[in-house]
Amino acid sequence: MNIPMPIFRNAVSTDVSRCYEIESSAYEGDEAATEAKIATRIRQYPQGFLVMEREERVIGFINSGCAYNVVMSDEQFKELVGHDPDAPNVVIMSVVIDPAYQGKGLASLLMRTFVNRMREQGKKTIHLMCKERHVELYQRLGYDYVKPSDSDHGGMSWHEMVMML
Repeated sequence: MNIPMPIFRNAVSTDVSRCYEIESSAYEGDEAATEAKIATRIRQYPQGFLVMEREERVIGFINSGCAYNVVMSDEQFKELVGHDPDAPNVVIMSVVIDPAYQGKGLASLLMRTFVNRMREQGKKTIHLMCKERHVELYQRLGYDYVKPSDSDHGGMSWHEMVMML
């Protein structure tokens, strides 16, 4: 069976509810962004909010903001407080694939596409936080381990990663 390649595009306002549905189904408890936060991220920085579609349905996305000085434990930044689209450092807030599509290599494809777009935009670094179980995956994708994070977002332990572009 020939599986069609996904389509990548910047998010638009009509994607909010589908992205929230995916975020809520893939993240645990309080770690998922609210629908309002997703709407804010799309409205304020659509060029940093990449969606992946298959058969005209969003199946995954990455969203981000940019900063001159990155503080990964800054909870307000998740609402894009302090975000500057011209800043050279990208901070990823969510990388998520609909659970029905997980385990098919789509997250890696989504991440590689996102990284290439950030390079094209002239960004210098990409930062993210992940759970311990994802550290190795991000290292394979080209990220370097920085440190355990000071953030306790969602009441969980996080690890900071960075990729130099």
